Amino acid sequence: MLTLQQKLALQQKLSPQQIQYQKLLQLNTLALEQRIKTELELNPILEETIEEDIELREEENAETDESIEEEDDSYQNDDDEFGIEDFMNDEDIDLDKLNRSKDEEKSRPLAPQKKSLRESLIDQLYMLELTEEETILGENIIGSLDKDGYFREDLQRLVNDLKLFEHIDISLENAEKVLKQIQTLEPVGIASRNLQECLLVQIKNSSYDPYYSYLAEKILTNHFDDFVNKRYDVIQKNLNLTRETLKSTLQLIQKLNPKPGEGNIDSEELNQITPDFIIEKVEDNYIVTLNDKSLPSVTISKSYLELLENNKRKRKISERDKETHKFLREKFESAKWFIASLQQRRNTLLKIMRAILERQYEFFENGPRFLKPMIYKDIADEIGMDISTISRVVNGKYVQSPQGIHELKYFFSEGLPTDSGDEVSNKHIKELIKEICDNEPKKNPYSDDKIASILQEKGIHIARRTVAKYREQLKIPVARLRKEL
Repeated sequence: MLTLQQKLALQQKLSPQQIQYQKLLQLNTLALEQRIKTELELNPILEETIEEDIELREEENAETDESIEEEDDSYQNDDDEFGIEDFMNDEDIDLDKLNRSKDEEKSRPLAPQKKSLRESLIDQLYMLELTEEETILGENIIGSLDKDGYFREDLQRLVNDLKLFEHIDISLENAEKVLKQIQTLEPVGIASRNLQECLLVQIKNSSYDPYYSYLAEKILTNHFDDFVNKRYDVIQKNLNLTRETLKSTLQLIQKLNPKPGEGNIDSEELNQITPDFIIEKVEDNYIVTLNDKSLPSVTISKSYLELLENNKRKRKISERDKETHKFLREKFESAKWFIASLQQRRNTLLKIMRAILERQYEFFENGPRFLKPMIYKDIADEIGMDISTISRVVNGKYVQSPQGIHELKYFFSEGLPTDSGDEVSNKHIKELIKEICDNEPKKNPYSDDKIASILQEKGIHIARRTVAKYREQLKIPVARLRKEL
């Protein structure tokens, strides 16, 4: 049986302008630059202005400060905030650039984009004397490398796929030869299938002392498991070596690169990080600026506004003029809110970065050891914004300061109690663990229990399992594998 019933519900929905603002908030400087260029292409009402033609006036700054709210959670949709007449009357208006301090530094020139390792390998591949089919196979091998430069795919399956999909018939024997040739490209050892093969390729193509190279090759070939697990006594006994000879051979192996790709196989990982914020110390004060001088400066097109205004003043409007007016009005509203969102994004980013600077002042003054425990809620409560807003700003953005370049996430960490009753950041504890491991006796490295005991002596209450977790995050091996001769 069908029934009708009324239901009262309270729902909270985001306006299109709020959604646009939140999306812009997530973008870093480089992504925002692309977003602005895309908007310039899509919206004819928007146009890019030349930096040299922009003259900022103090009264414009004051008007813009009042028209754009700084609070993320009270974003208002007010169509009367500024209208067509505002843009018609202001010859130099550029809302994206307003509120800029004259003292803000000009953007640093970025380093030119480097060629990725994968692209470099392709260039080297073309220099080899290979057939067209072998070159295609080589391109597929290089394209399959992981972030450390290893070839983890099944070579036979790759050969079968080339035969099935590209009608390229190469024997597995010839494919092995192509792979071996790629492994000798720079950096040597690239495209190896495992660590053992990677180290062996480097030894065989090195110019080290022939005797120690021979011993190193023998250890890696016949005693690799003992080498990985640092069973040096077993190796010494089986090869009948003196302690000094074994030590010299192991030192040679340790010079080899276990990760030829070094995490930079692709160009986006190779490019220099562009900081979103710049913090400089001027006399006794720290100044926070946004590194956004390279962003396109956008404003409203005068010619389109005049067309919109003329259509508005016509007594008789044709259907075509109505459609034109409707189109221009929609684009004007879109452009208006896009510019407002850019400015609000700027205000929000600066507000959050200044709050982080204030909380972590000791870090910027004295270094990583003085990093304080801090979570998103601390900043959100301090500046009156939602935690989700802090998360959007922090994610994927970097700051350049006298202490170097750091991701904003770096400044947020949990804390552990100390004897003094204060809390110490877990990042500081990781620094201490690394320092303890760096200075431990190499013949008898400290266990996790011993490291925990040392930290307890420093007044830091920490469990052994927590030490183990932090050590693993630092990629420090267990004590047995840190042992040296």
